[in-house]
Amino acid sequence: MSEGRTTHWGNVAEAGFVFGTWFMYFVDRFLGRWPFRVVLAPVLLFYVLRHQLARRSSEEYLGRLGIKAGFGTTYRHIGAFAESMVDKAIAVAGRYPFEKLKFTGRQLMFDLIDARQGGVLVTAHMGCLEVCRLAAGRKHGPKLNVLVHTRNAEQFNSVLKKLSPDNQVSLIQVTDFSPATAAMLAQKVDAGEFVVITGDRVPLSDASGRTVPAQFLGATAWFPVGPWVLASALKCQVILFSVLREGESYRVRFEKLADRVDLPRGKREAAAAEYVALYAKKLEQLCRESPYDWFNFFPFWEPPRA
Repeated sequence: MSEGRTTHWGNVAEAGFVFGTWFMYFVDRFLGRWPFRVVLAPVLLFYVLRHQLARRSSEEYLGRLGIKAGFGTTYRHIGAFAESMVDKAIAVAGRYPFEKLKFTGRQLMFDLIDARQGGVLVTAHMGCLEVCRLAAGRKHGPKLNVLVHTRNAEQFNSVLKKLSPDNQVSLIQVTDFSPATAAMLAQKVDAGEFVVITGDRVPLSDASGRTVPAQFLGATAWFPVGPWVLASALKCQVILFSVLREGESYRVRFEKLADRVDLPRGKREAAAAEYVALYAKKLEQLCRESPYDWFNFFPFWEPPRA
């Protein structure tokens, strides 16, 4: 394996946009979305021109989708990310209208909740996952435990905390995942709760053996085995969870990936690779359906360090 990834996503620092996030949030709240977009335009223009890493990464990703890479498409891609940031704040503050959301596969979740069966919701850095808080806050909604890495997003997370200090969605830091954390998650799943984990970023340590390669958008990319190891340990269903923009709102989707994850001894890596390949295939379908909704602005196809 090559020396590889020179820019790990965990080392890409925040752009220091707390003031900007608050400002845009209030522009959207009091003036509406189109005035928000007008105010956002010069800020976005400056960002796209200044941040070469984000621009190059966007161009590579869009090019693999067959979209002609250029300033206009990159501007649109990073602009979609900026809008999702404000939508996150709106959703966390409880201001996003639940009635605007569209659902696919919702009955799957209803059946699990009625049966008091928990599970693992594997997702990606796409769209606006925070709207799931709207469902979690409703009567008979799912109880969600979201595994997060906040070291490189502490400022933005502080904004979300101030907007909704009493939010019932549990955020669990997983920079250092301990046996105690795994035991705690097992108790939650046994109680009918759900664990939300992303599957499209390699572990922070880049340790050998914690990732497996899979074909993604016509080239080899590396994905973590962590979600599948966790699901195997929890002995529960795995559901693909996504929230992608559709028009001026979002579509929330649930699709069963596996009733159980089996990683037999001696064949763990090969078995994990099969689950990762399935996930990568589903992720590619989502990216092709909504290309500007995938937000990984770093060299995604670089191999991890040995």
